[in-house]
Amino acid sequence: MNDNSLKYKQLLDPVFISRLNSLELISKKVVEGFMVGLHKSPYHGFSAEYSEHRLYQKGDPISDIDWKAYARTDKHFIKKYEEDTNLISHIVLDVSNSMNFKGQGAVTKLEYGKILAASLIHLMLNQQDSTGLVLFSDVIKKYYSPKATKTYRTHLIKSLQEITPEGETNTAECLNIIAEKIKKRGLVIVISDLLDSVESVVSAIKHLHFKKNEVIVFQILDPDEINLSYDSDMLFVDKESGEELRTNPAQIRKSYQEEFEKFLTRIKKESRNVGVEYNLIQTTHSLENALLEYFKKRSKMH
Repeated sequence: MNDNSLKYKQLLDPVFISRLNSLELISKKVVEGFMVGLHKSPYHGFSAEYSEHRLYQKGDPISDIDWKAYARTDKHFIKKYEEDTNLISHIVLDVSNSMNFKGQGAVTKLEYGKILAASLIHLMLNQQDSTGLVLFSDVIKKYYSPKATKTYRTHLIKSLQEITPEGETNTAECLNIIAEKIKKRGLVIVISDLLDSVESVVSAIKHLHFKKNEVIVFQILDPDEINLSYDSDMLFVDKESGEELRTNPAQIRKSYQEEFEKFLTRIKKESRNVGVEYNLIQTTHSLENALLEYFKKRSKMH
């Protein structure tokens, strides 16, 4: 691995990048690393044209093809018109106390979610997409309507930087409120651990979709929540209720993992059945996969 490859990998590593103090600087570095990585991926070429072109689609006039871009990338692009770029996006971040969990990793779910949200804001506003931000726990904490000015980026990321985990989880009700507040359809990105009643969460995700929005769900979890990979007796404390439970994880690990897998599978299956892009992201994972899922969705929209 050469120095450049190492650098861009580091910039997408949540543990490495979280050592920086400024969330705005973190988001800038993450996006830089992501764009370098795109040049090394199957999306090479399209990344270079990303801000000015979209892929040719069946039905587009042949006369609109940019043949210079084709010569550079061997792909058919057409120049974006103004209406092609005016995507309305909402980033919806769970800031409840459950998101403050950190197992044996180096960042909490909320820290990871903040970095992902800030990086998406950076990408979107670079694209001149109208971008908004919603922060929720048991109620809607902050609601910022979408705007397309780059100066808005500092305002949104500052709000992310300052937010602290607070309140119990009420994901389903908050998502339903958000679905009704969004008046113009667009792209809704939900970042949450989704640790709520599975039936109500699935219903709320469908509500967002049935309001004619394109929806991406990033379920952020710590590996220890999935695997319960502790060896000795542990005292578990619910971050929201304060309830305590002492147990030996080895004795309940198998049944716990089976039930948790059912929970994850249900959300994934029902989301994808209605056309929602569902992604399970662990806090130890590179940010690259999450940003690439957004990138692929954005490239299909015009």
